[in-house]
Amino acid sequence: MSTCCASNANNSILLYFQQIELNILPADCTWLASIGSVSIGDKFPVRVMGIINVSSESFYKASVRTADKDIANAAREMQNSGADMIDIGAMSTAPYIDTLIPVEEETSRITRAIRLVKEVCQLPVSADTVRAAVAEQAIKAGADCINDVTGLKYDAKMASVVARSGRALIAGAYSQRVSTGKMSGTLKALAETLLIAKQARVQESKIIVDPSIGFFREQGRNSFFTKMTDIPWYIRDIEVLSGLGSLKKLSKPICISASRKSFIGHLLGLDRAEDRLVPSIVCETIATINGANIIRTHNVKETVQALTMLQLLC
Repeated sequence: MSTCCASNANNSILLYFQQIELNILPADCTWLASIGSVSIGDKFPVRVMGIINVSSESFYKASVRTADKDIANAAREMQNSGADMIDIGAMSTAPYIDTLIPVEEETSRITRAIRLVKEVCQLPVSADTVRAAVAEQAIKAGADCINDVTGLKYDAKMASVVARSGRALIAGAYSQRVSTGKMSGTLKALAETLLIAKQARVQESKIIVDPSIGFFREQGRNSFFTKMTDIPWYIRDIEVLSGLGSLKKLSKPICISASRKSFIGHLLGLDRAEDRLVPSIVCETIATINGANIIRTHNVKETVQALTMLQLLC
């Protein structure tokens, strides 16, 4: 990129971020989106996205399904338990795990799982990947959404793949530069992503934002996290959940994934992800109260029950 082009891009990002700060985004911004046939936004009930990991290296081993029968059974069970959609991950991006695998292996895992899930249930399917080549094949296999925790920034080709496909995008907050862990850093990272999406002509009505709980860290073992040093990582995650309403400035539906994550373990002394169910449900409930539109969870049955009760009480 030439110096002139880089300067223009930086100026555009700055202007967009200033518009967010002043809450004067263009009038055509929308609060609604869709994944497959499922509408998402403040006009609709909170949606539950079940997680199926086909990556043996994933941090929560109980979520891992590698055999065809187990993948299919997990999808059926999620649909029967009330999930609105399913997210499939084939390579862990947890910052504290060195889990980079060959593109070919990730592609093989995720396309196989997508086809299996599509055969046994009617729910929309999201492909959790940061790599454009994997996303392209996932879409061909039937994925209705790409869930990129790096917000189109790790792989420069990702934005065009999503745009050409017309599929939905869940865009995670991510910066390749050192960022503040405060909400302003999350907003800036997402504003940059929304500008990238706009320039690539990703459909506005297909974009959901995710503040990337667990992915702002002082250090990590892969390239999928945002480096920050001003506040402890677990405090940052708590502040995101409690201050979620500020993301409404982006005028996009919000996806939250707090299920079983390490900030819960750190704060409560729960080393095993298997022991984090109850606090996960509490975090998901608070996130819903504070404006989340999608709850991405390992615990579909319990999450659906909790959010149904919340709706009845409110």
